[in-house]
Amino acid sequence: MSESKKNGANPHGALGTLGRRTLFGAASGLAAAGAFRLAAPAVHAQEPVTLRYLGTAVNQSAEIAAKVKQDLGITIEYIPVVTDDVIRRAVTQPNTFDLLDMEYFSAKRVAPSGNLQGIEAKRIKEFDNITPVFTKGEIDGKKIGEQGTAPKKVQFMKGRNSKEFADGPTEWMSLIPTTYNADTLGIRPDLIKRPVESWKELLNPEFKGKASILNIPSIGIMDAAMVVEAMGAHTYADKGNMTKAEIDKTLGILTEAKKAGQFRAFWSDFNESVNLMASGETVIQSMWSPAVTKVRSQGIPCVFQPLREGYRAWASGFGIPRTLEGRKLDAAYDFINWFLSGWAGAFLNRQGYYSAVLSTAKANMEPYEWAYWMEGKPAAQDIKAPDGSLLEKAGTVRDGGSYEQRMGRVACWNAVMDENTYLIRKWNEFIAA
Repeated sequence: MSESKKNGANPHGALGTLGRRTLFGAASGLAAAGAFRLAAPAVHAQEPVTLRYLGTAVNQSAEIAAKVKQDLGITIEYIPVVTDDVIRRAVTQPNTFDLLDMEYFSAKRVAPSGNLQGIEAKRIKEFDNITPVFTKGEIDGKKIGEQGTAPKKVQFMKGRNSKEFADGPTEWMSLIPTTYNADTLGIRPDLIKRPVESWKELLNPEFKGKASILNIPSIGIMDAAMVVEAMGAHTYADKGNMTKAEIDKTLGILTEAKKAGQFRAFWSDFNESVNLMASGETVIQSMWSPAVTKVRSQGIPCVFQPLREGYRAWASGFGIPRTLEGRKLDAAYDFINWFLSGWAGAFLNRQGYYSAVLSTAKANMEPYEWAYWMEGKPAAQDIKAPDGSLLEKAGTVRDGGSYEQRMGRVACWNAVMDENTYLIRKWNEFIAA
């Protein structure tokens, strides 16, 4: 999600581990697993540290800040900005923050500046347990879609001070994954009253004047591409990096539908998407999982619909600016290790996102919560949000099923195209058409 799905802000959803020796290979010269077990220096209460945390609102919460303050004595100072400003500050003002929380596709724009320092895998205590979605592009040993900026393409750096990504695993990571999810269309089953199984339904004339698409160009174009492929109108080499001709073709199809009256609206705000569906003004649209939940919390039927062509996915992660050193650098590692240790993962899982280390999150969730959120089983009890409010009633099954069923069916990942400037110009022409 290029903008945060939480609370109306901009975002931006086969467990198994990857041993370090398997990951780095014999050539790494790090045969002893113990070499990776070096803990970051502890942050002592008598040495208070404040970390300036730059990012979108997706992982920024008062609860997380309060919990890490209690556990480690670290004060988190949030700097919430939109995605484009995360990138801009990371490239031009690396001294203005201590920890960067950005989407994986943004790494391709930030790393060439030299303002990211490689994160030492050996200082990440749960490195072995980070889901292979990030390190290998797999779920339960099976490859998932890599179109767009799949995390594994930008997960490793060639060195601590490198400006380039490595083709395979190294000792240096660009980002430490925080949250990720798989997105699809939201529908109103009570108003549609028939099965919806394909992305192409977004442009079905049956829903004329009742459809909506996300008005964030880099994401909306990929939803559109899922529709165009499902229609059989074009097959993309990479939906996340289209040619100018493909952009023209895709937006030509959307423009034709727009002029025919297909779309009720083009939303860019979380609450707008909720209101469109809750009111029944739209019955099918681009949507984010927490927005679907928000509609349902109002007692209105809404489904985050699994579709046969798969999902469009997104992911975010922590980066460390090259300027960070000394006690603050140690504190950043301590915070990252704390974030992966389970409490924060469980907190985010309860909002419908996925955490980077599933085993620690599971240990911090009730069995019935884990069964609902991660295993696709009917809720044995009412499902509550972190603030205690009711999300789903007992007996409900999570849309899309289990973690493996959802993340295992990713078709493409959010991306910034090489032709991004051209895309934005053509997208604005489409919206104005």
